[in-house]
Amino acid sequence: MLKRELSPHPEPEWSPSSWRSKEIKHNVEYKDPAKLNSCLEKLRSLPPLVAEEEIDTLRRLLANASRGEAFVLQCGDCAETFSSCTPDSIQDRLKIILQMSLVLIWGLRTPIVRIARMCGQFAKPRSSETEVINGETVLTFRGEIINGISPSDRNTDPNRLVEAYFHSASVINYVRSLLSNNFADLKFPHNWDLDWVKDDQIRSEYKDIINRLADSFDFMQTIGAESQDTNTKSINLFTSHEALLLNYEEALTRKRAGKKPSKKSGSPLIKESLSFSSQTNLTKAKSSNEDKWYNTSAHFIWIGDRTRQLNGAHVEYFRGIQNPIGVKVGPSMHPDELVRILDILDPNFEPGRVTLISRYGANKIESHLPDHISAVRSTNHKVVWSCDPCHGNTTTTAEGIKTRSFDDIIKEIISSIEIHTRMNSKINGIHLELTGEHVTECVGGSQYLEPVDLSQNYQTFCDPRLNYLQSLDIAFKISNHYRK
Repeated sequence: MLKRELSPHPEPEWSPSSWRSKEIKHNVEYKDPAKLNSCLEKLRSLPPLVAEEEIDTLRRLLANASRGEAFVLQCGDCAETFSSCTPDSIQDRLKIILQMSLVLIWGLRTPIVRIARMCGQFAKPRSSETEVINGETVLTFRGEIINGISPSDRNTDPNRLVEAYFHSASVINYVRSLLSNNFADLKFPHNWDLDWVKDDQIRSEYKDIINRLADSFDFMQTIGAESQDTNTKSINLFTSHEALLLNYEEALTRKRAGKKPSKKSGSPLIKESLSFSSQTNLTKAKSSNEDKWYNTSAHFIWIGDRTRQLNGAHVEYFRGIQNPIGVKVGPSMHPDELVRILDILDPNFEPGRVTLISRYGANKIESHLPDHISAVRSTNHKVVWSCDPCHGNTTTTAEGIKTRSFDDIIKEIISSIEIHTRMNSKINGIHLELTGEHVTECVGGSQYLEPVDLSQNYQTFCDPRLNYLQSLDIAFKISNHYRK
């Protein structure tokens, strides 16, 4: 099949508000338009949450990932809450991301691009507008940026848009502080406890990985490599969320005007800015002669499986921003539709511009992923292929508790790796809903959690998350798979 060289239909002129002329799914209705406009005006006046140069850095890293030169670890809460904006909670989430990435680096022998579902993941689309709690029908909880967790606080409130901004800013500020003060020092493999692993053989395999990691760090310290390279104490970390509320995203969309070449030097002006990572070297990005729009609410945003309509408002908004973007791809995505959405979002065939986050389910991946890979290979789009093994594997217990099976999650990950390999393609990342806490929301893993154990510490207000130990389990199993 011949590859398509050009996007077939040029899109009309874009602006941050052009999405308003399109049909929108999962929109939020506010009873007081004047109050909403006041809150949006407040957001427009506030500083950006992330810098344009940081977004450009992530674009380059994801371009590397699309070529198989890096692997993306994107993970975090299904929906953040305002109450989780505490030092301990933030440290727990950051710690699990660092530990998982370290294990993956050892197994894959590939740089890891860390993207946290953090600092803005406050909204979730829901399948129903109402739910029944204690026999009473109430509005569904849609994330604290929209309404409250308590059944008595389910009316939409635009003040929550501003509140979400300040909670995001607070988390980002604390993460920057942690990363600039050696929180990312990765010497901790020496102290990792494996008592939670019930199976002796699995514990032995994990212990072998930890010992090898510890030996590697000891060797680097012995030869003085740490003094020459800060990468063991400093990392790149980027933020992300599903961009569901387009009025919020529009208010935080800012223009970077193109700059003319300097008359004195005859070369483009170079802007310098500290990266979101704690690295001391400066990130440099050349400016073009074109005006560019950046979504400054996060480094990376994605379109959900329920809001990716080709002629819809979300696709219209996403096509005009400079951020690297994600698209959730499920069983309902027809291969031709996938090609069409890539043509709209990536008309210039920029490597890594689009991350395809596949979410099929362990029993459906074989029926859909091969056709989607073939469809993308028939074009010139260079995407990042990421596996989301959580959303397609959600079930409900006999007691009505929503959960996910660890075995199904692992099965979908390994199937994705093997399908890509079989088709001469490559998986470039993984997308997980997890927490750094010891919750009991998913069954299975090396703790052997069963449905009866879920009530011990079931905390989620939305989707079930992998706990701290199950998340490490995932990293160890992926690492083992690649090493074998």
